[in-house]
Amino acid sequence: MARDRDLEEMLHQPPPDDDLGIQDYLNGFKDALVTGDGEAIAGMWETPAFVLGHDMAKAIDAPEDIVEFFGSARDQYRDIGIFDTRAEIVRVDEITDRLVMVRVRWPYLDDKGREMGAETSTYTLARESKGEWKLRIAVMHGKEAVN
Repeated sequence: MARDRDLEEMLHQPPPDDDLGIQDYLNGFKDALVTGDGEAIAGMWETPAFVLGHDMAKAIDAPEDIVEFFGSARDQYRDIGIFDTRAEIVRVDEITDRLVMVRVRWPYLDDKGREMGAETSTYTLARESKGEWKLRIAVMHGKEAVN
C-alpha cells in the first residue's frame, strides 16, 4: 500500500526539531505507561477528551476514566511480551502556538530491548497557561505487523 510506504519513508527521516517540549511530554507519558502509573497519565490529559480508533470511540469525561483506561495497559502489554517502548515523533503540525498535532510511533520492545512490532497514534495536544502540554484527542492508528 502507498500509505505504508509513506509511513516507512517518514520513519527514516530525521526527527523534527522539538523546540516545543513535545518529546519531553511524550517521554513522561511513556514512563507512566510502562510503570502502570494511571494517575500520572491522567495528569497529562485535559478533560473532556476523546479517544478514537478503528473499533472504538470513547469520550473521556474525568481523570478517573483515564486511570481506568490506562491503569491496566502495562499488565496487558507484559502478558504479550512487551516490556518497554519509546516515543518516536514522526510528524508535528503546529496548529497555533498552543495547539499541536503530533504523530508518534511506539515500538514494542521485549525484555531485552528488541523491537517486535509497533503502533502509531496521533495526538492533539494543548499547552495550558502554565506551559504544560495536555492531551485532548488521541487517534489510534493501530499496530504494525509483529516481526
